[in-house]
Parts: sequence; C-alpha cells; structure tokens
Amino acid sequence: MAHRCAILDDYQNVALKLSDWSKITKEVEIKVFTEAVRRSDADTIRDLKDFDIVVMMRERTRFPRAVIDGLPKLKLLITTGAYNASIDLKACQERGIVVSGTGGFGNPTTGITFGLILELTRRIGWEHARLKAGAPWQVTLGMDIEGRTLGLLGLGRLGARAAGVGKAFGMKVIAWSQNLTPDRCKEIGVEYATKDDLLRNADIVSIHLVLGDRTRGLIGARELAAMKKTAYLVNTSRGPIVDEKALIDALTKKQIAGAGLDVFDVEPLPLDHPYRKMDNVVITPHLGYVSQQNYEKYYPDIVDDIRG
Repeated sequence: MAHRCAILDDYQNVALKLSDWSKITKEVEIKVFTEAVRRSDADTIRDLKDFDIVVMMRERTRFPRAVIDGLPKLKLLITTGAYNASIDLKACQERGIVVSGTGGFGNPTTGITFGLILELTRRIGWEHARLKAGAPWQVTLGMDIEGRTLGLLGLGRLGARAAGVGKAFGMKVIAWSQNLTPDRCKEIGVEYATKDDLLRNADIVSIHLVLGDRTRGLIGARELAAMKKTAYLVNTSRGPIVDEKALIDALTKKQIAGAGLDVFDVEPLPLDHPYRKMDNVVITPHLGYVSQQNYEKYYPDIVDDIRG
C-alpha cells in the first residue's frame, strides 16, 4: 500500500511543478492543499489524520503536541527550511516521528525589506496604481534614503545582508540586539548602538530577529514613543515581535510616519484587520521567503527527504 503524503499550504499551486515527483509516486500518493486559510488545530487533525507524510511550508500551519497526538499515522514531517519553531520536536521524538528540513537559496527577505522601505519613502506602487487608474500625474514628495539612518534590530545573517544593502544606498547603519557586540558591528562595518539610542536616532527601524521569549513584544508602546515622528518601522521577521495593538495605536495617532509589514500575529491576515484600511501602512502577505529560487531548492530537497 502506498504511503499518503500531504503537501500543505501551496498557495501558488506550484509544488508539483518545481520538482520531479515521479521519483516517489510509485510508493507515495500525494495530495496538495492550496487554500490560503488559517487552520485551527482541530482542522489540521481532521485534514491530516490519514496521512503518513506531511510537508509543511515554513510555519503556515502549526504542529504543537495536540496536533502531533491527533495524527496516529504520521511517520515523517518535513518542513521547508532548516528550522521551524511551530513544530513540537519533543512530541515528535516521543512518537518516533522523523522530522527533516530542506536547504534554501540566498536571502530573499532582503529584497522584501527594501521593497517595503522604498514603498514607504517613495510610494512607487501607490503612484503606479494612480497612473493605471487614470490619475493625471504625480502627487508624492518622497524621502531619499541616502544619508538617512537605518537602525537594525538584529545583525545575524539576515541583518548583515540588510546592512550591506543599506550602505549601498548610502545610508548610515546602526545596530542593536540583546547579544550584539561592538566587535560584531565592526566586522560588518556598522555602528553599535544601545536599543534606546537606535530607536531615537533611526529614520528607519528594521527588525531582523528570531521570535522567542526574549523578543516577543520587544517593540511596544514605549519603544514606538521613543522613535522619531518621521521614522518608519519595518518588520519582515515575525509579527509578535511587535505589540500589534501598540503599533496600531501609534499609527492611528501618527506617532510614527508609517510601517512596512510582511508578517503578522495572525496569518493569513484577516479581511477585517485594521492594517488593510490604514494609509500609513504598507502590507505584503509574508513574501520574505517566497521566491522562485527558494522554492526550486525546497521541493527537490523534499523529494529527496521522502526517498531517504
């Protein structure tokens, strides 16, 4: 009898096109889920209880202990990428479920970071939409980011790449994180700052931190109040690093100039969410890792994981 494999959250319906699945189809029966929905744990159990193999797309669907316990046939859980905080690894280990990951390509999140920055400061997409709609000509007076200060919260692999791009734009780059040292900043060629100094001095604050106990709610009302009224906040990391209620309040009161967000507390973003109606927010649907090259690495690696 063939093993049953579920491919989750293939919103673009491309999974079967980006790898040679014929290598496993004699032994594996595949079902692809393409709906862009937020599943409850009960939904996940209902949909996947008869599958031996589950393929996750990053953290779009949660796999806590309750879900693991509700999937009696599950033997192999594969996540795209090398790390996935939404999997209860201990529960998998206790059940003897193998968990594996994939490689990735480059750093596509950097492009989204600077796409958001440029849309906030130069309103390229907004002016594009006006022209397409028949508006006569320009109304925007944009802000050139050359000479401005980019404040990076986090200077790991992603933050360091953002620093390089910021410097290429002629920006002054400063950085802070809980474990960051002046030596690391010197290595990357940026200026070390305290958290408070970064918030006070940055024209753009960009988040490049892993979500965890120490970073959840790291940017709240106090931090937003410390930023310049002309400053922008950009988050391409994880939604809960920013206190969503505090950010909505700050944006509503114009305490900061605006925000560019690729990540949210609840994904997909609810249709009635306030961000969808705010004119000082640029939002994208968690595109940070969604690139052709990344997917072309993910899915062949998944086939190899199943064969292995």
